[in-house]
Amino acid sequence: MPRDYYEVLGVARSASDAEIKKAFRALAMQYHPDRNQGEKQAEDRFKEVNEAYAALSDPDKRAHYDRFGTVGGGFPEGGFGTLFEDIFENFFTGGGGRGRRSRAMRGEDLQYELKITLEEAATGLETKVQIPRLERCEQCEGTGAEPGSRPVPCDTCHGRGEIRINQGFLTVARPCPKCRGEGQVNRNPCPTCRGEGRQRTERLLSVKIPGGIEDGMQLRLSGEGSSGVNGGPAGDLYVLVRIAEHDLFVRDGADLYCDTPVSFPQLALGTEVEVPLLDGVAKLKIAPGTQPHAVLRVRGKGMPHLRGRGRGDACYRVILEVPAKLTPRQREALEAFEAATKGEHGPLSLSFLERMKKLIG
Repeated sequence: MPRDYYEVLGVARSASDAEIKKAFRALAMQYHPDRNQGEKQAEDRFKEVNEAYAALSDPDKRAHYDRFGTVGGGFPEGGFGTLFEDIFENFFTGGGGRGRRSRAMRGEDLQYELKITLEEAATGLETKVQIPRLERCEQCEGTGAEPGSRPVPCDTCHGRGEIRINQGFLTVARPCPKCRGEGQVNRNPCPTCRGEGRQRTERLLSVKIPGGIEDGMQLRLSGEGSSGVNGGPAGDLYVLVRIAEHDLFVRDGADLYCDTPVSFPQLALGTEVEVPLLDGVAKLKIAPGTQPHAVLRVRGKGMPHLRGRGRGDACYRVILEVPAKLTPRQREALEAFEAATKGEHGPLSLSFLERMKKLIG
């Protein structure tokens, strides 16, 4: 018994015509004989897919199959040759319909990596970039042919841009190998661009970077990519922004973080220290009893918001710096402090002792 046609195409019985056609395209391309030369299993699968689509793509035959489980009549009028000319038209001819494809093509998109500093990302900047790209050849005006001459129809495909090959019960259209699907042959190429219609050159462009831009963002410069072919539009230029690592600050959105070393007396007694900003310095007040790793903020001194008003904060994580060596006087003072606080416990110590007691019972 033949397999269920819906199962063959991998679609539900309620699938729409568009879903059936999409599934058929994918399977037919996968198992096409050109892609699986000499593989009997792929050839059998290809025929099976064709048979399923021939039945389910025809409304009358599909209705008959849904009701009786068989297909009344043969395959669609015109056979598989007509069927495949329709299904593979875009695949083999580049979407240009039957016959010669359009010679006008859009130019390539380009990408340029621009490295800036965190300070430049904060203030924004306008800079110049040197872009290598393909531009229209002025000598031949982009035709690729020597001035005064013009391409002639291809004698292999007779100007159609494609050739047709019979493969058993299939007729497959392919781009002409001589003219590469153009339908024309350039027998007198332009000596300046060697028949390409475009020349490689470098162009100096102005790029404006907005303040607050983030690492990895891209700016699109429309029409600043390579020129199109045969009158096609130019591609776009994408400027990829990379922000160099800063010596002091780490960015988190619009906030900037900086680790700031302080001594035990400064945390215990409180003080005011000088801290860096991207554009200068500021005074940071440390309250008495501030704990290590606390984050203190200077409001509005971070990065500007890219798509809004105002700025983030400059954030300072206080890091307790323990002296690696002590002078005799320092040691004496610390020992006196230790003696004065013996038996006393702060909230962190008390919480730790309580949890430890529960653990050991």
